[in-house]
Amino acid sequence: MSALSIAMISEHASPLAALGGVDAGGQNVHVAQLAAALVRLGHQVRVYTRRDDPELPPVVHVPDGYSVEHVPVGPAEAVPKDELLPYMGPFGDFLLRRWHRPGFEPDVVHAHFWMSGVAALRATQRRARPFVVTYHALGAVKKRMQGPADTSPPGRVGLERQVGLAAARIIAQCSDEVAELRRYGLPTEKTTVIPSGVDTSVFTPAPAGSPGSRRPARVVSVGRLVPRKGFADLIAAMPALPGVELVIVGGPPAAALDAEPEAVRLLELATRLGVRDRVTLLGGVPQAQMPALYRSADVVACTPDYEPFGITPLEAMSCQVPVVAYAVGGLIDSVRDGVTGALVPPRDVPALAAALGHLLGDPARRAAYGRMAGAIARDRYTWQHTAHRLATVYGQVVAAERYVDAAVPARFL
Repeated sequence: MSALSIAMISEHASPLAALGGVDAGGQNVHVAQLAAALVRLGHQVRVYTRRDDPELPPVVHVPDGYSVEHVPVGPAEAVPKDELLPYMGPFGDFLLRRWHRPGFEPDVVHAHFWMSGVAALRATQRRARPFVVTYHALGAVKKRMQGPADTSPPGRVGLERQVGLAAARIIAQCSDEVAELRRYGLPTEKTTVIPSGVDTSVFTPAPAGSPGSRRPARVVSVGRLVPRKGFADLIAAMPALPGVELVIVGGPPAAALDAEPEAVRLLELATRLGVRDRVTLLGGVPQAQMPALYRSADVVACTPDYEPFGITPLEAMSCQVPVVAYAVGGLIDSVRDGVTGALVPPRDVPALAAALGHLLGDPARRAAYGRMAGAIARDRYTWQHTAHRLATVYGQVVAAERYVDAAVPARFL
């Protein structure tokens, strides 16, 4: 396959951002790792993300070989992602101007998240080039799960549908997402399932012969400190797991947790349930420390209300740690029940406690699940594997040169 110039749009999730904030998580990792893997395959990649700090340089050349361009639309400060839609028209116009200049003109555009898709649609309608979209999360699912707490802008689902109709290809991250997209009325034949990946050279098993797990038994859970990640369910399960410690990783640095509402809520719950001495909130942890944290766990738990894909289970699996997860979204694909861990019904705290207790009490089963988890991660979920499959899709859409007109309501642009 010939080398391609690839523009990635990730309007709120910069690959350079520190992880753990409200809007900084799996998408940031996905974009960074995918861009680096595509460069290793010989492609040229530039990522476009919104400038949210006046001190940011216009362009950053990342050691992994790709570039990040900070798009000057909206205030140069942090803005919640659900308030960014009014800036997507100017974002698309900026891209159009940039791609008219010498230096970088993409063969294909890859929009990450639905608002990036709106910007991509704006730019590609005016200068025809194919674009693909990865939603990372769908508005219909968010609305269904969060109800009145959903802060998505009005018209999100309709715009997601417009983006999907205009895209040359939709990249779904799991089989559950394909079913959701079908309910949107989007053609199944233009949807390709390509999951996220994991860096198996970083997330590695404990060295052979290293000491076994210490006591007490440890459950680790990782994610942003927001209610939908389900950490409260894990704390609620703790009274049924005597002698087990729970370590929650994510959110602001440890020194700032006292001012973090969700951290305060979780620790108050642990106190009420009498398990405060067995629950630790570490706050945000540098990525370099994460492999050791996963390896310190007997089991990694993933208990979100919904999860479009979820990179955390892959990182744990790559470290040969079994995973207990709620059977939602992408976790249904990545966690193999009875093979690499256990799937339990969402929000079923007794079932969650039982699954954790079963694995924690069976070292041989944990070891067997861990070995299978590591083998599957290395075989199916490397970033190189993901990049190869995506590069194939890019080549197909560039060759096909099919573009579909779809008008975005002017009030949003």
